[in-house]
Amino acid sequence: MTERTDTPPSWDERTQLTTFLDYARATARAKCEGLSAEDARRAPLPGSPLMTACGLISHLRWVEHYWLDVVLLDGPLEGPLADATDDDPDPEMRTAVDVPLPQLLDEYEQQSVRLRQLVAEHDLATPAKRSIRGGLHPDLRWILLHLIEETSRHNGHLDVLRELLDGRTGM
Repeated sequence: MTERTDTPPSWDERTQLTTFLDYARATARAKCEGLSAEDARRAPLPGSPLMTACGLISHLRWVEHYWLDVVLLDGPLEGPLADATDDDPDPEMRTAVDVPLPQLLDEYEQQSVRLRQLVAEHDLATPAKRSIRGGLHPDLRWILLHLIEETSRHNGHLDVLRELLDGRTGM
């Protein structure tokens, strides 16, 4: 079982934020442990055909890329997100069913390592170089809080998927 803790080693703001994000990430990984390759690609909710474990892990990986590399640093939009359209707004979830879950989890961890490095190198008050809706430039602190919220929300989706797929709960 993936080890995780929400208790930071120190009580400064940066450590608290990164500990909670790491905890949420570890929870997402834990919810995928022992899932068969077939089940990782299945979408058991009829109204949500993209809602798969593979799709959610891919989404979390690419969400981190978007908020840090694109919004914070004003880098290029890469990977499946670069192919998003009005008709296909979530290509990272659609294409993930063609990628093995262990590979997606490894890519997510690599992105997480990159995020940890960026957070260590920037002040929490660093404004994003690229604006979001309304012309606002969130700071790194807000981006971390948003990633905690986003990851935790999708952990709830992984809870539901896992129970529907193989009956497992409480991971």
